[in-house]
Amino acid sequence: MNSKNIEIKPIQTDADYRRTLKQVEALMDGGTPGTQEAEVLEVLAILVAEYENKHFPVEAPDPVEAIKYRMEQLNLTQKDLAKYPGGENSVSEIFNKKRPLTLKMINLLHHNLHIPAETLFAG
Repeated sequence: MNSKNIEIKPIQTDADYRRTLKQVEALMDGGTPGTQEAEVLEVLAILVAEYENKHFPVEAPDPVEAIKYRMEQLNLTQKDLAKYPGGENSVSEIFNKKRPLTLKMINLLHHNLHIPAETLFAG
């Protein structure tokens, strides 16, 4: 698809969204960086992302579930995690939602396990 045949306009309806996705797909094959097609593709991708963020929002994960998921990825146990929030009892209380994460805990988990801080604050 030639970028000159593409009309760039806001995505306001589902039909606009589907049309724009088809245009993006067509441009993906010929999008050499620095070309007009690549620039049009970038603008369309921004429009699609904005529409998706507005109409298909992704909720932030539960902080405790995010910690457990990261532990699983790193093959960590609760005992391994105890050094960050202040001991095994603290970890157990956090996992059972009897104790909230403190700012210090969030900072330690963010810096040591690389869990996004905004995810840990979501609770």
